[in-house]
Amino acid sequence: MDAVGVVLAAGLGTRVGADGNKAYLPLAGRSMLTWSLDTLLRSPDVARTILVFRQGESALAQDTVRHELGNTAVEFVEGGDTRHASETNVVRYLAGDIESGTVDVVAIHDAARPLAGADMFSEAIALAREFGGSLPALSVSNLAALSGDDLISIADQTSLVRVQTPQAFRARDLLHAYRSAERDGFEGTDTSSCIERYTDVEVRTFTGRSANLKVTYARDVAVAEQLLIDLDARPDLR
Repeated sequence: MDAVGVVLAAGLGTRVGADGNKAYLPLAGRSMLTWSLDTLLRSPDVARTILVFRQGESALAQDTVRHELGNTAVEFVEGGDTRHASETNVVRYLAGDIESGTVDVVAIHDAARPLAGADMFSEAIALAREFGGSLPALSVSNLAALSGDDLISIADQTSLVRVQTPQAFRARDLLHAYRSAERDGFEGTDTSSCIERYTDVEVRTFTGRSANLKVTYARDVAVAEQLLIDLDARPDLR
């Protein structure tokens, strides 16, 4: 049985200031999405790597991968208008292999998080195989709620976390959840929300990485680039 790694790159870059799809922003000598693809291709725990590209960007996606990664075994799936639609497309693409038992775990990752190391994918996949689902999370602090015109500190923040990707799930449960969602017209905010709605899978959390930032705003680009330069100089840290 194989684990499949999926990189979602079908969004836009409005908040980061990109003219088009931010997944192709240059970071430390290569496109942002290429970093995650390279990590998956090097991972001993991932048998197949899929890039979900934005509608109308098939040639751009394939040319970028070929130019920056060579003739690697990356598979391409066209995304949808929303994150959930893109996930539905990739689950539909894998349906036959999931039903045959060839694929047992699917790990889904955002191209906008180029700093996730192979260890995060390995941990996510191992936990998904054992418990059914997993995702990385970091605790949050210094939060406040707005009450009228006043800010009130939230006293108990022990149960509040920031969720990251990669998120990994048993493939059969993922297929069932997304088929059910398609039937009902449900759209989840992320993969785990769809799994939790339609299955009894126990989604386990593991410790996320503070460096696994999501490139959302213009200031994030410089931070991510410097971190990638540092990691590229020390490949033993990835």
